[in-house]
Amino acid sequence: MSIASVPDTRHPEGRLRISEIFYSLQGESRSVGWPTVFVRLTGCPLRCGYCDTAYAFQGGEWRGLDEILAGVAGYTPRFVTVTGGEPLAQRACLGLLERLCETGYEVSLETSGALDLRGIDPRVVVVMDLKTPGSGEVAKNRWANLDLLRRQDQVKFVLCDRADYAWACEQIVRYDLSQRCEVLMSPVYGRLDARALAEWILADRLAVRFQIQLHKLLWGEAEGR
Repeated sequence: MSIASVPDTRHPEGRLRISEIFYSLQGESRSVGWPTVFVRLTGCPLRCGYCDTAYAFQGGEWRGLDEILAGVAGYTPRFVTVTGGEPLAQRACLGLLERLCETGYEVSLETSGALDLRGIDPRVVVVMDLKTPGSGEVAKNRWANLDLLRRQDQVKFVLCDRADYAWACEQIVRYDLSQRCEVLMSPVYGRLDARALAEWILADRLAVRFQIQLHKLLWGEAEGR
């Protein structure tokens, strides 16, 4: 891992390195289609082969919590999603999540699942990836996080190919994931045919939510969308 891949955690508590704050339609998860403010934190300890936010690995701008909250409030949203990069790589992320909840937003956290989920405000909906073999980062999965997932949370498989799908099915059974929380499956944009994945799910009668990245269908690979 390069030093630049994760923000400097020595920075005083209460400030975060932010890549962007933007307003868009939620493209994934249970709240797909809802206008949402996204707070994208800088830095990530993973390097998934299909990553579409590599621009957030480094750079960004240090901002205090009050400044971030003011930026979010300007859009008068109902939904707020904290994402990355890997947002939990910055220690002040937990404080941001708490402040957003206290303000009255419906808050979700998009995380790779490689870092400890303990300490997250219980009002936050956690949308956690399980990295597949095709991602190149399956070894980074923190399996103990599965025990922390609640019914309100979601676990997501982003699939590169049929082998990834078979692997995901094995994990769903092994960890009884459908009984823990909602399970999401999506194809890697431009690599796995979405119709093929839909047909596999139907053929196997999986209790999962199929999803396509709505924002990419609308705006392609544009940043801030």
